[in-house]
Amino acid sequence: MILYAVTALIFLALDAVMLTLVMKPLFTRHLGEAMRDSPMLGAAGVFYLAYVAGLVILVSLPALNDGDPWRAAWQGALIGAMAYGTYEFTSMSIMRDWSWQMVATDTLWGCVLTGFSAWAGVALLMRWQG
Repeated sequence: MILYAVTALIFLALDAVMLTLVMKPLFTRHLGEAMRDSPMLGAAGVFYLAYVAGLVILVSLPALNDGDPWRAAWQGALIGAMAYGTYEFTSMSIMRDWSWQMVATDTLWGCVLTGFSAWAGVALLMRWQG
C-alpha cells in the first residue's frame, strides 16, 4: 500500500504540472470548443486509481521484489507507451481535429511519466526499507 501511495503521489504531481503547462494548451489549440472548461474529476480519478494500481501490480512490485528500480523504469516506460499510445493513435484514427503533435507529445509523456513514477516509487521504497 505504501508503494501504491508513493507512486500515485509522484504520478499525480508530475501529471498535474504537465497537464497544466503543456497538454491543456496543446489540446485546446487543436480541439478548441470540443474541450471542457474543467475536467470531469470523477472520470480522471477512476483512471488514475486504476492506472497506478495496474502499474504497481504489473511493474513496481516485481521490480521491488527483485531489488531492481531500473527494471521498474523500463517496464513502466513500456506500459506508458502502450497505454498512452493506444489512446492517442486510436483518437488520431477516428477524430477529425486530432494532430500528430498531440499524438507524439502525449505518447512520449506517458512513457516518461509512467517509467519515472515506477522507478521513483521503487527506489524510494527500497531506500526507506534500508
